[in-house]
Amino acid sequence: MSDLIVKGIYRDRLFSAGSAVVFDSEWRPNLIVTNCRVLLAGFMSNETTVRGIRSLQVGEGRPEWDTQPPPAPPLASNQLEDNNPFVIPVDDLILQYLDDSDVIVPGPTSRVEITATLGLNQPTSGIFNLREFGLFGSLNGQPFMIDYVRHPVIQKSGSFTLERRVRLIF
Repeated sequence: MSDLIVKGIYRDRLFSAGSAVVFDSEWRPNLIVTNCRVLLAGFMSNETTVRGIRSLQVGEGRPEWDTQPPPAPPLASNQLEDNNPFVIPVDDLILQYLDDSDVIVPGPTSRVEITATLGLNQPTSGIFNLREFGLFGSLNGQPFMIDYVRHPVIQKSGSFTLERRVRLIF
């Protein structure tokens, strides 16, 4: 019998104003934090105060991460380093089920893909230095982190579009 492993991967693609791909991170692993397991336990116990994916937050992290690799986030994280992250609510995310071949399917499966798009002038019309993001559910009405990534800086200008895809595999 194998152990059930919850894992996540993500991919960032940055597009110029003319829709050319200027950056592609390819698929990379992300950290499923401890609170994800707490949310899953709440779902299984039919807790009424547990909600699934509610937002994706992006932040600037710390500028010193540009000169040295960012430290791995703590497993018990429940917020980004950035105290004022840009929040993309669930209504602005695309959530889809995937089969084992990563094809979109209509019903629940053990794989979910979340797509967030930061478009024109999001989060700002100037340059925004993205260095971290987290996916959040909620518990007792409060944001509850599901996964967390710290990454090398992505400089997103207001005229560029960033497409961030996160896959959760249960």
